Amino acid sequence: MDEPDAGAVARRALPLLDLTDLTETCTEPKIEALCRDARSGGVAAICVWPHFVAQGARALKGSGIRVATVINFPAGGEDCARATDDTAEALRDGADEIDLVLPYRAFLRGDADTARDMIEAVRDTCGAASLKVILETGEIADPDAIRRASRLALAAGADFLKTSTGKSPVSATPEAAAAMLAEIRASGRPAGLKVSGGLRSVADAGAYLALADRIMGADWVSAKTFRLGASSLFGALMQARES
Repeated sequence: MDEPDAGAVARRALPLLDLTDLTETCTEPKIEALCRDARSGGVAAICVWPHFVAQGARALKGSGIRVATVINFPAGGEDCARATDDTAEALRDGADEIDLVLPYRAFLRGDADTARDMIEAVRDTCGAASLKVILETGEIADPDAIRRASRLALAAGADFLKTSTGKSPVSATPEAAAAMLAEIRASGRPAGLKVSGGLRSVADAGAYLALADRIMGADWVSAKTFRLGASSLFGALMQARES
């Protein structure tokens, strides 16, 4: 089978992109630029720090582009009350999607209850908003553990599984994404995958799209089921789209 050309990959990937700025140096002017880029690229969402949610929601009002923010990020702590309070505040500010870091250290030491309780509590707080659970697969590492974490998150109400924060030494890998997709398929419930961290090229986007097609079927991928979380990928996709 012929490989898809870069332009075709870019045209498919851009509407799936969560255009992201989670840098420590982010500013209001950078959010303004991010929102302009989001509109010009026709992306699925922006993903920003909680204190930029209100600005993003105002700038993107009426565009159909969603506003996502991060909770319990990036450390994956165990303070459930803080996570729910931060979620409620983000929703009041206009967030459409919540990207919650799994308390993965608790999970790794065998304390599944702490991880489950936080996901369930944030799920309850989210209401109609989408909940993505970040597994931090580079830290979990073991494929069997990634599968168990995926099952836990799905059972606790995750709308999406997300690979990574992008802040750990190892971010998304095809192996982790494949394990997560297999658990989504096995769960029998509607849920999606967000691949995040380390995506920089059109070829990276194409590889993960091909992986999703292979495991989930050619008609599965849409913005409701599959996202690419990236910042540096945007320019490459925009350039390739015009090729």
